[in-house]
Amino acid sequence: MKVFQQPTVNLLPTGTPGVGKTTLGKELAQRTGLTYVNIGDLAQEGQLFDGYDEEYQCPILDEDRVVDELDEKMSEGGVIVDYHGCDLFPERWFDIVFVLRTDNTQLYTRLEARGYTGKKLQDNVQCEIFQTIYEEAMEAYSKEIVHQLPSNTPEDMEHNLDQIVQWTEQWMKDHN
Repeated sequence: MKVFQQPTVNLLPTGTPGVGKTTLGKELAQRTGLTYVNIGDLAQEGQLFDGYDEEYQCPILDEDRVVDELDEKMSEGGVIVDYHGCDLFPERWFDIVFVLRTDNTQLYTRLEARGYTGKKLQDNVQCEIFQTIYEEAMEAYSKEIVHQLPSNTPEDMEHNLDQIVQWTEQWMKDHN
């Protein structure tokens, strides 16, 4: 494991639920020494919710409170933020955004295995089909920092990890 001495880079792996953000983010933190933050876990721990969505059977994130909670940590740098949305975060927070993409059939199977059904399942698969997260990222951040990565196989995951670690190492050399 390579540990960076002065981590300052902030990364956002994002994408539709089920594309592998959490697996990638946790492994990336292991390999780089960066701090991993899962927004769902952060919200749960701090009760950063603003109601409950009956249709999707999930709590509604209080985005302003999440941003307030993370702002100081993000300004210190060295953070990997894992969340399926990206347009709620300030552009200044991230040095690079990775939108993970998965084949629709595989995504359907992954989400079904998580217990997604009905409208929630269909809407998430459609979100992937229509590249919703990628388009949000392209609108929310400078196009130069937004990159799509395939996330269908374990080999894709390993390749993505290697690529992101190399990018992070280069960023650190260039900025320290």
